[in-house]
Amino acid sequence: MHDLYPGNKYDGEIILHPDNTNILDKRVDPIEVRMRISMVFQKPNPFPKSIYENVAYGLRVRGEKNKRVLDDKVEEALKGASLWDEVKKRLHDLAFNLSGGQQQRLCIARALATDPEIMLFDEPTSALDPIATMNIEELMAGLKEKLSILIVTHNMQQAARISDYTAYMYLGELVEHDETDKVFTNPSKKETEDYITGKFG
Repeated sequence: MHDLYPGNKYDGEIILHPDNTNILDKRVDPIEVRMRISMVFQKPNPFPKSIYENVAYGLRVRGEKNKRVLDDKVEEALKGASLWDEVKKRLHDLAFNLSGGQQQRLCIARALATDPEIMLFDEPTSALDPIATMNIEELMAGLKEKLSILIVTHNMQQAARISDYTAYMYLGELVEHDETDKVFTNPSKKETEDYITGKFG
């Protein structure tokens, strides 16, 4: 590893497949990278627009003007986020009229609309009730068949339920990374075992 950006506090490589793009390489256009990755934040953050315009936003930013294409992509994304049946008759209502769980699924639909290769989730259920959490987890389980998902969570039970691989990090350092079952049942590092068993953290 070497420092690609002197003064920054990270180094190494983050490789995107299938073209082996290192997104930390200073020659890589960050705009192009951002077009391949979508993000869903901890708290739902719908825009102060209609349900339809929230989902269409990224497509419009990319220059899409064809109404039929927009309509099809909005419907496809809302179906992908398991929200279509709940909102199809009120697409022009303000997004803020939705419940918290619905708003988070709307944000997932907005992220899906631009056909990302990777979706980043930053504690996407920490502000939701158990039923909404279950809905989001079921949604992520279906989405991971179509794209790569990276989720940050402090909820160990959630990590055990929904992930294929788990990385345990502490103070910015990667302590352990392996298949989820192995990390939770037979961790290779004592620090990981102490955290999982509640001796630390």
